[in-house]
Amino acid sequence: MHTLKKIYCRTFQAAFRLAMPFMPYREPEILNSVAEIEPLLKKQRVTSVLLVTDTMLRKFGATAKLEALLANANIKCVVYDETCPNPTVNNVEAARELYVTEHCEALIAFGGGSSMDCAKAVGARIAYPNKTVNQMKGLLKVLRKIPTLIAVPTTAGTGSEVTVTSVITNSEIKHKYTMNSFPLIPSYAVLDPEVTLTLPPHLTATTGMDALTHAVEAYIGGSTTKETRAYALEAVKLIFENLETAYADGQNEVARRNMLRAAYIAGIAFSKSYVGYIHAVAHTLGGQYNVPHGLANAVLMPIVLEEYGESVYTKLHQLAVAGGISKETDDTEQSAKKFIQEIRDMNARMNIPTGFTNIINADILMMAEHADTEANPLYPVPMLMDAKELEKIYYKSQL
Repeated sequence: MHTLKKIYCRTFQAAFRLAMPFMPYREPEILNSVAEIEPLLKKQRVTSVLLVTDTMLRKFGATAKLEALLANANIKCVVYDETCPNPTVNNVEAARELYVTEHCEALIAFGGGSSMDCAKAVGARIAYPNKTVNQMKGLLKVLRKIPTLIAVPTTAGTGSEVTVTSVITNSEIKHKYTMNSFPLIPSYAVLDPEVTLTLPPHLTATTGMDALTHAVEAYIGGSTTKETRAYALEAVKLIFENLETAYADGQNEVARRNMLRAAYIAGIAFSKSYVGYIHAVAHTLGGQYNVPHGLANAVLMPIVLEEYGESVYTKLHQLAVAGGISKETDDTEQSAKKFIQEIRDMNARMNIPTGFTNIINADILMMAEHADTEANPLYPVPMLMDAKELEKIYYKSQL
């Protein structure tokens, strides 16, 4: 990266870090069960809600309990269940139209990060009826309060139930981008392990590695705080202790609950300290090839961490100690490399591939430029890379 661009990026990041304590970050109120939603809505005198979910969850009855509870309480539940794995602008607009025409008063996002991202963007469109989704991409473009949003994560990974971020795909140009604004943080997060018990092993694995990516990138970046470092370390510990148990035994409620906790606190950590090039590259793969976000992060994490090299050795050693992989007295470089290898080994044990077969060489420059635009100057990465340097990550991710 050119020296002047490096100076600009680091100056921007330093200014943003100084401003962060004065920004209106808040955490959602936690509910421990789906059954707590109905009395909450009654208390707020909400008579009609839009439930944003996906077809498969509804088909297999995941939302049935909630829908029955709302029906018994005479709360109208309008359902939008066509959310894509990488939610699109079209998803947002279709859900928004339902919200408006059915006179809804609140939003419930039920599902993984895709449903929550879609619901957040719907809320933004309700707050700004004369702006398109594309006009609200980027940083702090949504300043008005959105309708009450209740997030019910059915995966333990994205942390979207606590973050400022909504990730949306413009399918017309195959471009995936983020909306980062404080009003997008849900009002309530329902951390109910019961709704995660039937999550298939593959999704348990990739969403869990998504949470690990959040914790790792939040920890190794240059905008950490005492709070975010503590949350990231706790999340890494919980993930290494519980993810493979949840993968092997989906009905293990303790492991599921611990993974929900890990995803939640990792979400807080990266909301305040931000992510890095793993996410920037993953978003381009999602936009271009519809690669699920958790899978992209799982595959890219060891590749990007190796690219960072010695700039992350000390912090990866600390994460390795937290994860029970190394001892504090171990050699820092060897411990860091051991941490990266353990990520690869975990992926292998959970049948996550080492790369992608669908990356087309002709697309790499364009995707690298998109990743460069997303990450620089905002993401406080340990080592700065421009589009040309980011291209190497795509080539190393090919099978």
